[in-house]
Amino acid sequence: MMLRYALRTVRARKAGFLGAFLALMCAAALITACGTLLDTGLRGTISTERYAAAPVVVSGDQYVHRTTVKHKKGKTKVKHKAKPIAERAWIPGELRGRLARLPGVARVVPELTFIAQPLTPAGTGGRMAYGHAWDSAALTPYRLTSGTAPKAAGDLVVDSDLAARARLRPGDRLTVQSTQAPRDYRITGVAAPATTVRHQTSLFFTVAEARRLAGHSGQVSAFGVLPVKGADPERVRQAAVRALHGTTAQVSTGDARGPVEFLDAAAARTRLVSMGGAMGGTSLLVAVLVVVGTFALTVQQRRRELAVLRAIAATSGQIRKLLGREALIVGAAAGTAGALLGLPLGGWLYSRFVALGAVPATLQHTVGVLPPFAALAATLLGAWAAARIASRRVATIRPAEALAEAAAEGPRPAWGRIAAGLLLLAGGTVLVVVLTSLRTEPASTPVTFLAVVVLSTSVALLGPLLVRAAALLLAGPLRLTGHGGRLATANLRGNAARMASVVTPLTLLIGMTCTVLFVQTTLGAAARTQAREGVTADWVVAAQGPGVPEEAAQRLRAQHDTVTEVVRTTIRVGLDKYPAQGVTPAGLTRNWNPDVTAGSLTRLAPGAVAVSELAADQHHLKPGSTLKLTLGDGTPATLTVAAVYARGLGFGDLTFAHDLVAGHVDNPLASSVLVSTTRTQIQLATTLREFPGLEVLSPNDADHLQAARQQTNAEVNYLAMGLVLAFTAIAVVNTLAMSVAERVREFALLRLSGATRRQVLRMLRTEVLSVLLLATSLGSGIALAVLSAFSLGMTGHAAPAVTPLLYAALVGVAGLLALVAAAVPGRAALRVRAVTVATAKE
Repeated sequence: MMLRYALRTVRARKAGFLGAFLALMCAAALITACGTLLDTGLRGTISTERYAAAPVVVSGDQYVHRTTVKHKKGKTKVKHKAKPIAERAWIPGELRGRLARLPGVARVVPELTFIAQPLTPAGTGGRMAYGHAWDSAALTPYRLTSGTAPKAAGDLVVDSDLAARARLRPGDRLTVQSTQAPRDYRITGVAAPATTVRHQTSLFFTVAEARRLAGHSGQVSAFGVLPVKGADPERVRQAAVRALHGTTAQVSTGDARGPVEFLDAAAARTRLVSMGGAMGGTSLLVAVLVVVGTFALTVQQRRRELAVLRAIAATSGQIRKLLGREALIVGAAAGTAGALLGLPLGGWLYSRFVALGAVPATLQHTVGVLPPFAALAATLLGAWAAARIASRRVATIRPAEALAEAAAEGPRPAWGRIAAGLLLLAGGTVLVVVLTSLRTEPASTPVTFLAVVVLSTSVALLGPLLVRAAALLLAGPLRLTGHGGRLATANLRGNAARMASVVTPLTLLIGMTCTVLFVQTTLGAAARTQAREGVTADWVVAAQGPGVPEEAAQRLRAQHDTVTEVVRTTIRVGLDKYPAQGVTPAGLTRNWNPDVTAGSLTRLAPGAVAVSELAADQHHLKPGSTLKLTLGDGTPATLTVAAVYARGLGFGDLTFAHDLVAGHVDNPLASSVLVSTTRTQIQLATTLREFPGLEVLSPNDADHLQAARQQTNAEVNYLAMGLVLAFTAIAVVNTLAMSVAERVREFALLRLSGATRRQVLRMLRTEVLSVLLLATSLGSGIALAVLSAFSLGMTGHAAPAVTPLLYAALVGVAGLLALVAAAVPGRAALRVRAVTVATAKE
């Protein structure tokens, strides 16, 4: 029975439920899009290309492991955790003998993988370029289409895609920038893959040359195991696992070969899970807040109808059931439409992440049934819960009071609502205080956005009181604007609940957008300031390609310049991840000043490490302490702390001797080279003219280059939260339009009382600007508190980096949205004759 009434109500009040439908549909689309990213991170396929002809691949362990055993109340609990390492793990070449002796194995092919960038004007078409030994061409397989295999150290075979792109053929010369100085090679052949290779360019060298360039003596990056004809790959895999027991080697078959080949895609899985989960969680919280506000406004618009139902003996339970059924009907329709829209939205979001370089194209986008169904379920639950919350007041008071409140808004919100608002305000304050003690970005970022949402929710609950307080403060200035200002003041006081429903999404929009924009600038500005103050060199050598080769640094040292090579990596202390760098110890203090607070950089050697104050505090380190860690390629190391420095945000949390890091990274080329010299920029450039792609920059120009790179990284975060902000902006427009559309009768009565159309519109604009002023103050205050706490925790100073022009543009856009959203339905309402509206049935 109640379901039939609910269906009739929805049919009869389609326009009234339109706002709730739009809010729920956008929420479902957003949740579905975030869910597809999460699903891609969990189940996305990484198809192999290089190892297509090798059913079994043996590679290094790409994880750091930690096992903890706890004994409690006679029970033993064993927990195993693993975290990925940043570089490729290499394995001993001597394992080849064990694998070759296994039954069913026809051939074991050692694989060497290293960077090898062809220096051609045509480039590689966005593909990564890797070098290999020609003997491993069988793993794909690559077959010669012209020319011969490489035989001498200066010989090279290129793949068919590069040959076509750069118009290369046997006999041509090609300069390759690999792990050492650029070298000119003679192309002896062109090889084509037997299967499709879309994501990489392969260059093949002789075995001896490949070993020299790989730089890992006695080690290989992988083994491709080719079974005899008719052998079962799974049995070969099991035999290989048994044979390699006790080593760190991992055996992969099928789709598991893809992550071995594309390490960046495997790392992107974790990033997508984290990103999708964070976006989805924030989206869900924002959606609940917006949907509850929308349903509250919908119920408020129907208060006379619901009061009449109470007066003719409808019980509280029946009112709740009616509104709940209506919400489920609207939620089902909106959730279905939103889930369908969210699928292409998720695909677009994934493509943008790929274009920005946050996710490699080798991780294939996955579209499953779980995200849309989860979004539909969340939409139904959110709609039902929002209806229950919004109907609580009208369903619980006595029928006579319901009729009285239908005629005029109550004097104050319920005590329960005020108590909940104060409780959330206290909770948000606690989160802000906690934020001041968080010193790592992964820990502080989720707390930052959670604090904004919690404080915005407290604004939603305390909104009527805040609107009345604002009306009290603005009464004097508004009175000076004439009749429209007086009417606006009366509306702010008399319809505080309705105005509060508009304040909430506007506050959330301004607060969330300010936080998203200025968190990145705050962190980036602090890092750049530390880097700028810490680089004391005269010049910085940077590379447009993979990096600056060691030979270039040696060429500068030959001219008696003080040179510091800088190699970047990521290491783990236990399971904790830290950005790190390797620097040349000789003459280091002339080029680099990380603000040492304890110890001395003169003690930095291959067996020593300098740590930031953050790392020192987290692991209780001081000069002379022993630190056990895992280098980028999984190699364990035990080092002595030489110094503690303050500028960890600008230079990374751990600093090693250059040679220690260079031997354990995929790219040993320096990311930059610091030079102290009396020579000019032109003289340095002349010295380095034989090294293509190098440029000599002043520290100031190098700082601008770093700022551009930070902006590229920030764009990923802007895109990640952009959909949430877009949803909030839609909610602002939707709520304002609903709020204005219900006032058709009020506008008609004003016009019958003598007000002109222009005066009514002026009153409406004054109301909107008043609400905008309140929402801007609240949103900016929330963002300022959160950003200051974030800045204090991350940089040690409560000084968020806010761009005034960007902030003004944000407030201007929010104001424009609000004015347009109010003006369009307001003008439409005033087109109808006042007498027609006043005499029409409600």
